[in-house]
Amino acid sequence: MATNNSRAETRPSPEKSDSMQERSQRSQERPPRTSPPNHIFVGKKPVMSYAMSAMVQLAQSGDIVLKARGMVISRAVDVAEIVTKRLGNNSFEIRNIKIDTEKLGEGDDIRNVSTIEIAIAKKSP
Repeated sequence: MATNNSRAETRPSPEKSDSMQERSQRSQERPPRTSPPNHIFVGKKPVMSYAMSAMVQLAQSGDIVLKARGMVISRAVDVAEIVTKRLGNNSFEIRNIKIDTEKLGEGDDIRNVSTIEIAIAKKSP
């Protein structure tokens, strides 16, 4: 006669549950990362992914800020151009562009990284 021991295998051992509890406590101690709701941080996803996200936020709030740094600055510029020229039916405009340099790293490993912020809003009537 065969016995079914699948329940015993799925229960977490006490050692595993302790480490899971410790991890959840540590994650609760950290302050949540908050960013303004109208900021879009451009990364390595496809350009149209960010463009569609920008269109959704523009429809809801009326203005957004695209932020990028380093090698993806050109992707942020592409997103801004797509939103204002192709997808927006000429109803959005670039209000402000801010460029800057951040210092990243510690000690002897400090390097400069370029950043850009592109503010896009609905055109004034």
